[in-house]
Order: sequence, then C-alpha cells, then structure tokens
Amino acid sequence: MLASLGSSISSFADAVGDFFDSLSQIGLGSLLLGLAAFVVYLSIRSFAYYNVLRAAYPTETIQFKRIWGAYIAAYGFNNVVPARGGDVIKLFLVKSSVPNSTYPAVGASFVPEMVFDLSMGCLILLFAFTQGVFPKPPDFADLDAFDLSFFAGHPRFTLFLLTAIAVGSLVAFALLSDRARRFWSRVRQGLTILRDRRRFLRQVYAVQFVAWCFRFTAFWFLLEAFNVGGSVKNVLLVLGVNAVAASVPFTPGGAGVQQALLVKVFAGTASAATVAAYSVGQQIAIGATALFVGFLALVFIFRFRSFREVREQGKADRAAAAAGAGGGPTPDGAR
Repeated sequence: MLASLGSSISSFADAVGDFFDSLSQIGLGSLLLGLAAFVVYLSIRSFAYYNVLRAAYPTETIQFKRIWGAYIAAYGFNNVVPARGGDVIKLFLVKSSVPNSTYPAVGASFVPEMVFDLSMGCLILLFAFTQGVFPKPPDFADLDAFDLSFFAGHPRFTLFLLTAIAVGSLVAFALLSDRARRFWSRVRQGLTILRDRRRFLRQVYAVQFVAWCFRFTAFWFLLEAFNVGGSVKNVLLVLGVNAVAASVPFTPGGAGVQQALLVKVFAGTASAATVAAYSVGQQIAIGATALFVGFLALVFIFRFRSFREVREQGKADRAAAAAGAGGGPTPDGAR
C-alpha cells in the first residue's frame, strides 16, 4: 500500500513539473475559451438543479443567483478538498437559500442530476473501452494511481467495503426507524421532479445535455491549448477518464487518477511530457477558475468571507436543526 501511494505521489509530482516546464507553449486563447465554456457549463447545470428545487418547493420564492452561487462554490471547493467536501457547503448554502427547506429534502435533490450523469457516463465509458487505448478495469491495478490500483488490486477488500457500507446503511435505518417516516417524506419531496417524467426530461435532462455540450467544447479547447489536439475522440476519452476519476473521489478533483489514466490513454497521440502537462494543467486551470468564481459568489451573494466560515456555519446550522431549533443564524442575506 505504501509503495503504491508513494508511486502515485511521485507520478503526480512529475506531471506537475512537466506542466511548469511547458507553460510557455500553452495556447492562451484556447485556454481562456475553454475556461469560459466550462463556467457556462456549470451555470447551465446550476439552472437544471434550480428546476429540481422549484419542483420540490413550488410555493417558495427561490432566487436563481443563490442556487448558481452555491453550485459554483461547491464545485470550486471540491477541487481543493478530497471526498467531495464541497457538497457539504452546497447542502448548507442551498438550504439557507430555499425558505422552509430541510436537509433531507435538499440532500435528496442532488439525486435527479445523477440520472443524466449516469446515463451519459455509461455511453462515454462504452465508447472509451472500445477504442483499444483505455485500460480495462483489471489493469487499473498497474496504474500509478493509489485510488485505482489499491481497489483494483484488492477486489476482496473492495467487495467487503461495499458490503459494509450497505449493512451500515441498513443498521442506521433500523436505529432511526421511529423517525423514518418523516425523514423519507422529506426525501421524497426532494425527488418530486422525478415523478413528472415530461417535466424532468424538459427542465433537467435536456438542460443538462445543453450544459454537457459546453463541457465538451471546454475540453476541446483545453486539449488544443496544451497541444494534445482537440477531436471528438480525444474529448470523449477525456470525459471517460473524468467519469472513472469521479467514481473514486478520495483526492481533490480526482488528482492522481486523472494523470495516470490520461498518460495511458494518450500514449500514442502525444509525448508523455505533453500529456502529463495537460493532465495537470487542465485540472489546475479548471480548479482555480471554479474556486475563484465560487469565492466571489460566497462574498458577494452569501456575504461569507471564506470557505471555512461557510463550513463552520453549516455545522452550527445542522446541529441546531438536529436539536429541533430549525436552523441556526446565518449571515446577512443568507436567508
């Protein structure tokens, strides 16, 4: 385990070095266009999520700018902390932006977006695995990425972990059975839009597809910016790598996993140094952009001064809600 972790860190450090060595060769125009397209992608996705919340709370007044700010801030924070810690920020910011909302309902409202992600992700991975350059799951154990190599190399432990999570969920449900009815009624409220198939397809699925087109465009320009080469095949392979990295979110933004897979996938397309520079460069560029825009949203929309302040306020609010107080105080404009 220690050897695998050390190899993964070393590979990532080498990729960072290649990135800084190639800074002078980056196409600035393509880079800026790619980042602009990515911000548009996140903004359109936030509108799809806004529609999910409107269906769950049809009688409440919900401001789109606040949902947009929460969405961008969470994505930016997810790129600097592991295990999708930004989702905790998103949970609190959205709950504070929707009058009379509850944490179970807001948490459940994350699910409808996953329908598109899962269906599109399966199609992209199907394409990627048929191109002859994408490693098969058993080969993940040989990659210099601790997340993938450890779980692929220890299938029994992986199966045990998944089973333990499932059993733990059932035990937690049994222990909370006296509150289960009220809890699940709130969860169902967050999933309201899924019960209206036409509305879901029109206001969520179709909107997410438009957003996906901008994401596709963003990676095309980023591939051009780092001299790998934009093409339909290359973009779909990058999206396939992102799908795999998202399934093991133990590092910020899937760092390490993306680098190892991209070097393998583009081995015959560009030099190893060019691919390594792209793998780190696009992640740094997207992460920094999302973090910067998200921080601006925190300051100017929610009146917070740091991500840490949001996390602390969120913990206090959840503790108050659990104690039956209905939520704690929030900064000016947070309600």
